[in-house]
Amino acid sequence: MKPKLLFVIDSLRSGGAEKSLISLLSMLDFDTYDVDLFMFANKGLYMPLLPKEINVLEAPSFMNSQQHTLGYLIWHHNYKQCYLRVGASLALRNPCKKRKLHQAQITWKWIRKGLETLKGNYDIAIAYSQGHPTYFVAEKVRARKKICWINTDYVFAGYSQSYDRKYYKQFDNVVAVSDSNKAVFTRAMPIAQKKTIVMYDLISPAFIYSMASHQKGYQDDYQGFRILTIGRLVDVKGYDLAIKACSKLKKAGFDFKWYVIGEGPMKSKLKTMIQAYHVEDTFILLGTFQNPYAILQESDLYVQSSRYEGYGLAIAEARLLNVPVITTRFDAVYDQMIDKKNGLIVDLHENALYNGIVELMHNHELRSNIVDYLKKEKKGNMEEMNTFYQLLS
Repeated sequence: MKPKLLFVIDSLRSGGAEKSLISLLSMLDFDTYDVDLFMFANKGLYMPLLPKEINVLEAPSFMNSQQHTLGYLIWHHNYKQCYLRVGASLALRNPCKKRKLHQAQITWKWIRKGLETLKGNYDIAIAYSQGHPTYFVAEKVRARKKICWINTDYVFAGYSQSYDRKYYKQFDNVVAVSDSNKAVFTRAMPIAQKKTIVMYDLISPAFIYSMASHQKGYQDDYQGFRILTIGRLVDVKGYDLAIKACSKLKKAGFDFKWYVIGEGPMKSKLKTMIQAYHVEDTFILLGTFQNPYAILQESDLYVQSSRYEGYGLAIAEARLLNVPVITTRFDAVYDQMIDKKNGLIVDLHENALYNGIVELMHNHELRSNIVDYLKKEKKGNMEEMNTFYQLLS
């Protein structure tokens, strides 16, 4: 009988962890393993990309009920879910808890009461993200071995170490997606020092090249300098800095357009900011795409304006497609970027972003040298699957 694996993630919406999981699952040996996937919501941009061999478990009814109004739940006598939802909502508004705990830690106290222990037993259960997936695997899954992923800057993200300690004690291995992630996490969680390893997000050149060649790129007829940023529309991605840098570029008279691929809770706020800075014609929100690679391939420059990243998967994809990168300075960036070699690393400020973009627009020799370096870089990291299989053994 084949070993039975369980992967747990919030959903397959757009995001680095979600894309990374799709890459891993697409390379998994299904002749050797039976694989279940559990999500709190069976939806997301990457659902159609799941390998057909994956058995997607039914999402918990408690999480599905979040789509209903309280009036609907009361009408259907679902008083327990009303109580849990109101409790979670009030807890999130408590300023003391918000200062001390991450949002996932605040809400798990209530969510856990609405979730049943998953049926069956697994050989290996894998929480592919910190927060709810990690707590769920620790408390609601029976497995011989448990592994969890850390794909963010654990401290910067605001997790309480004292809250999480009891959960990470239950895992046999912790996987950090970069060396800096591991260092940050293990300093905060010393009990996990000996069982934490590094496994970079998987990048498959063959997959990305194939996707880039089977899709149209930009749909407009613009012929000037194209800048691209990919990421969820959330605060940590630093879109406020990007919009301000864009405004400076426009005022300076540069011919360019800055495109963004992504969706998220800040979309309305960012649209308001785009209007306030009068860059509606130059800072363009494209929405999300299952396959962004043709657009990325046609870009003149990739810009990552993040306040922090666990690894920076989109940076790695831009490098693979030989697109010069400008990125802000966060700990994990040095795991893949060499300043002035495969791109520019700049300070976390709109002026630094502006100056970096201007430099690569004007300095054709530097830009050419960066592209030449990118073409010679090692492409992909398929050997990381060996690390994963060693974890499973």
